[in-house]
Amino acid sequence: MASAAEGDVGTVAELAKVLRFGFEELSLNKLATSLGASEQALRLIISIFMGYPLAVFFRRYLFFKDTYLIHLFHTFTGLSIAYFNFGNQLYHSLLCIVLQFLILRLMGRTVTAVLTTYCFQMAYLLAGYYYTATGNYDIKWTMPHCVLTLKLIGLAVDYFDGGKDQNSLSSEQQKYAIRGVPSLLEVAGFSYFYGAFLVGPQFSMNHYMKLVQGQLTDTPGKIPNSTIPALRRLSLGLVYLVGYTVLSPHITEDYLLTEDYENHPFWFRCMYMLLWGKFVLNKYVTCWLVTEGVCILTGLGFNGFDEHGKAQWDACANMKVWLFETTPRFTGTIASFNINTNAWVARYFFKRLKFLGNKELSQGLSLLFLALWHGLHSGYLVCFQMEFLIVVVERQAASLIQESPALSRLASITVLQPFYYLVQQTIHWLFMGYSMTAFCLFTWDKWLKVYKSVYFLGHVFFLSLLFILPYVHKAMVPRKEKLKKMG
Repeated sequence: MASAAEGDVGTVAELAKVLRFGFEELSLNKLATSLGASEQALRLIISIFMGYPLAVFFRRYLFFKDTYLIHLFHTFTGLSIAYFNFGNQLYHSLLCIVLQFLILRLMGRTVTAVLTTYCFQMAYLLAGYYYTATGNYDIKWTMPHCVLTLKLIGLAVDYFDGGKDQNSLSSEQQKYAIRGVPSLLEVAGFSYFYGAFLVGPQFSMNHYMKLVQGQLTDTPGKIPNSTIPALRRLSLGLVYLVGYTVLSPHITEDYLLTEDYENHPFWFRCMYMLLWGKFVLNKYVTCWLVTEGVCILTGLGFNGFDEHGKAQWDACANMKVWLFETTPRFTGTIASFNINTNAWVARYFFKRLKFLGNKELSQGLSLLFLALWHGLHSGYLVCFQMEFLIVVVERQAASLIQESPALSRLASITVLQPFYYLVQQTIHWLFMGYSMTAFCLFTWDKWLKVYKSVYFLGHVFFLSLLFILPYVHKAMVPRKEKLKKMG
């Protein structure tokens, strides 16, 4: 009788568990549908905002506690977020973290360890892309895994640098070099930190350890005064979120593929591409501003003091919002967008290719790495190829205007500055939208259709300038200016 009763209780408990899970799925599905979003997108947003109560708990109860407790807290909360979003597929991150720890321990501070890390972590990520890829943007385990991949590669390089003589390292390398030997718990806490696990930002192990040791505060011995700076970034993120939510049903990449888009005049197609290109980046801006606020609240965003003794909270800033919104240059957008990832690529890839002796080649290889890191779709390669082309041409144009007396005088006319700015911004966002078309449509059949509809305008415009500008430079820059430059 007892065993039968126990069986009934077990059955009821199992049924209750299934029903509870079913209701959770139903409610999230219903809420997501009412918001016009996917369930996975809703889970992502919930997880990002959950960083705030977790950060408050950390400040209140753990900030100056034993480091192992903080590592455990970060590991447990990060794993919980991973399970909430991706279920049992959290094993991918867990496996790569454990294997990375073993690589560091077994191979030590060697070039072999660095190369093994690069190859294994990138191969695992690319294999994930290969087996999960569809023709649309889907939120899968590979999304946080691409963030984790950079973290673990950076960890291996910093650990390698930690075994070198200090004098052989640059000041930047000295700052990030890991002198000690990280434990598995430390690596797990660093990797699963809830404020950055899903969408970044990137930060170093040394910076993370300062947080755990209670050093990232503007008032030594006390919890950081970071609540107001964190709320500012959260508020700004909410502004972008509301704007994106309101406009996203009306400005979509899917419309670029419709016959209605193709049937509109050429000028309309270009203007829609411009507006869409400006708008589509806002979803990334939203996520990065909200997560930056979480990092600031914990103290991880602390970046020392400025020359006036004011605390700076931009250590985890992934956006320079004012520059992003006002710059008329592509290089300005690059400098203001996804800052920490760009800094990571510069630190751990671009500068490590110095032995090639060719800056353009190093830049091209860095952009190729970035394209592969984003995914295997052809659209990523086309987007970053366009970025490389545009930056080269923009530098040529800036050099021409600066060195040509006639163009310098023309560019300095005050009354024409608003007109120049308007023209620059139009070119800037039109071709930003052109590049982002390939990035967001992924597959060649989609982006090729849109590029055909605008007659490959971006490629024609910038490839033409790439070949024409050197001749214009030769004609408009006086020889004495060239000799002065050489001297």
